[in-house]
Amino acid sequence: MIDLTSACRSTGALIATLDDADLTRPTPCAEYDVAGLLVHLDLVAGGGVEDTDRADPRVGVPVALERLAVAWRDPAAWRGSTTAGVDLPNATWGRIALTEVVVHGWDLAQATGRTITFDDATLRATLEHVLDFVPRAPLPQLWGTPTALSDDAPLLDRVVAATGRRVDAM
Repeated sequence: MIDLTSACRSTGALIATLDDADLTRPTPCAEYDVAGLLVHLDLVAGGGVEDTDRADPRVGVPVALERLAVAWRDPAAWRGSTTAGVDLPNATWGRIALTEVVVHGWDLAQATGRTITFDDATLRATLEHVLDFVPRAPLPQLWGTPTALSDDAPLLDRVVAATGRRVDAM
């Protein structure tokens, strides 16, 4: 079991600082601008269901991320398997959620010129997951080609590089 609280709070805190001008900025996640990435994170936090009643995702998504963290605190959430288009163990879905929050938090920081930090335990768990999962992901088109970084590069840089992002891209 991994605690998603720190990752969700870090990304949620960054989202809460975004202003209107930030919403149209491109992100390292080429499919999305900032506003689109917020919708995507809303879907991640809601288990694939967007809360369309939210007037402002800069307020609603941090709340949804907090609920996501609470849901994954339950040990039962990590047992069994779930089909969400792909049948995977729930423990893998939990790690995917963690990865989404960390990597897209980094995407938002890069897009808006902000800084985001995650604790080492969060980053180690995310790095372990992406190094194992990305090369054999059931939907490989969701990931870019990993970029090589040295083993002594910062953990967050190694995480995003493993997902195909260029640390020096923006």
